[in-house]
Amino acid sequence: MNIREAKQQIKNAMVAYFTKDEFGNYLLPAERQRPVFLLGAPGIGKTAIMEQIAQELEVGFVSYSMTHHTRQSALGLPFIATKTYGGQEYQVSEYTMSEIIASVYEAMETTGRTEGILFLDEINCVSETLTPAMLQFLQYKVFGRHAVPAGWIVVTAGNPPEYNRTARDFDIATWDRLKRIEVEPDYDVWREFAVASEVHPAVITYLDIERGHFYAVETTPDGASFVTARGWDDLSAMIKLYEAQGLAVDELLVEQYVQNADIAKRFAMYYDLFTKYRSDYQIDRILDGTADAGLAERARRAPFDERVAVMGLIVDATVGVLRQAVMEEKAAAFTHGVLADLKERLAAEGVAEDVDAAALIRATSTELAHTRDVERASSLLSEERYRSFERAIGLLDEALRTGAELPDGATFDLLRERFNERLDELDASVDAASAALDNVFKFVEEAFGEGQEMLMLVTDLSVSRAGMAFINDHGCERYFAHNQNLQFYERGSDLAARIDRITLDEE
Repeated sequence: MNIREAKQQIKNAMVAYFTKDEFGNYLLPAERQRPVFLLGAPGIGKTAIMEQIAQELEVGFVSYSMTHHTRQSALGLPFIATKTYGGQEYQVSEYTMSEIIASVYEAMETTGRTEGILFLDEINCVSETLTPAMLQFLQYKVFGRHAVPAGWIVVTAGNPPEYNRTARDFDIATWDRLKRIEVEPDYDVWREFAVASEVHPAVITYLDIERGHFYAVETTPDGASFVTARGWDDLSAMIKLYEAQGLAVDELLVEQYVQNADIAKRFAMYYDLFTKYRSDYQIDRILDGTADAGLAERARRAPFDERVAVMGLIVDATVGVLRQAVMEEKAAAFTHGVLADLKERLAAEGVAEDVDAAALIRATSTELAHTRDVERASSLLSEERYRSFERAIGLLDEALRTGAELPDGATFDLLRERFNERLDELDASVDAASAALDNVFKFVEEAFGEGQEMLMLVTDLSVSRAGMAFINDHGCERYFAHNQNLQFYERGSDLAARIDRITLDEE
């Protein structure tokens, strides 16, 4: 199955395992909760989907790679303890708590979340001395004499032996204790993730044209040659940073992430061509509706591969604008909740809204910062939630700084005033995003009509969480009109076939 299907299967299993009876006990006892085993090639997103599931289910998350663990670190170290049996003392062997189990308890103490996911990666690479203990753990969720806390579900992962020389195949006794899920690379599924998370448009449009370069592993006389989904994602992040700092993106950079010489060279060539399109086409001016009159005509007459690149640039810029607006709206809603709680606390303490409340405001800011740091350290902090924390903390700290210079101090009334100013800025941002979305549709209509490029725009907006969140909240008549007119399945298949025929051979 692909990574999206695997994620849903795991999420369903987690929901089932977390189900309790009317007395608050788990319906499926720990020894019958088969750990999930994700088996798949490296770099296809196994760890990433587990972090996403933990965030979506709002449970704790602890991740461990088993490759560096010895029997002692996994089971705990032995020590001599004194026990009394039948009135007589004996020296017996005990074990300290497993490092892995201890980390779960630490996560519970830090985050306050009593349920969570313990993710053990590369379990098929453990040492032979640890293998018997792993078999016991998979069945009973116990390392040594210490069990995984109730409410914590075990998920494991590993690479097939052909990708990892230290990996071993399991015997039937082990497989019979696991929920086995085999994951295969799937570009279409990854592309949805890439559009939603704003992977660099040069990467997306290149892979639209060269789908066979999305995931490739081969053995050459010089060693392994490979390119993975993780490599493309990491390259995208580095390209964005290089561009922001004015650094050159060249083949030397690309081959550090795309470890296949031919593919790295071809992408570097494509990136040079892509940057030329970016300078030629006025993407920002398309969004604000001031593009030159002849630009649509040029786009219409361009070769198909150039139009694919231009649409990638347009979609990336549009999704970026919509995403910023959506994240600011989420942050405003989060901040509103913080202020509502603060107002209740002030009322409970008998503090009027026009009286200095600096102490309570400062305490609230400190609490938020602590929660933010805890969630970040536990891999539970999404970018959207991080933005919300920062905006709320920023508002509280601004009120403290401003209030220090005012006669009445930092009052709740001052906080409300500053928050309302933020809402006015948010309204302006949403209006600008709506106008940009409308301008983009106007340009694509003028340049391409109801062609394949319009299909690309509507499809990519539809798979973007930010795009759909914004359109569902604020509407877009042109989106709904084109969405209804376009026949996704018939035309989408034709578009994929056309893209597959494009090559990027060096001229």
